[in-house]
Amino acid sequence: MTNHITIVPAQGNWVIRAGGAVLGESRNALELIEGDRDPVIYFPREDIGMAFLEATDHKTNCPHKGEASYFSIMSKSKTYENAVWSYDAPIDAVAQIKGYLAFEQQDGVAVEEV
Repeated sequence: MTNHITIVPAQGNWVIRAGGAVLGESRNALELIEGDRDPVIYFPREDIGMAFLEATDHKTNCPHKGEASYFSIMSKSKTYENAVWSYDAPIDAVAQIKGYLAFEQQDGVAVEEV
């Protein structure tokens, strides 16, 4: 694994909410810690209501994780553009996050331990 990224099972039960709706809940989430950044919780795709997400054309590239693809969250009141990312083919050092989704916390989008 890259020397500044740590991936561990996230302790407890995690929930993602957007626009007042629960998009998913998981006891199988992963916690990714990268350098001095805040930890990011990655949810298994199967624990998320994918009907709330719409794939976008947006992509980014991280030298430590690979290419990320993005989704927007479609809620009743608002669309949260490119608020979710996933590494479909991460580099070998972080292969654990393949098939997982991470959410940008912002006004109306919350990742919480419950």
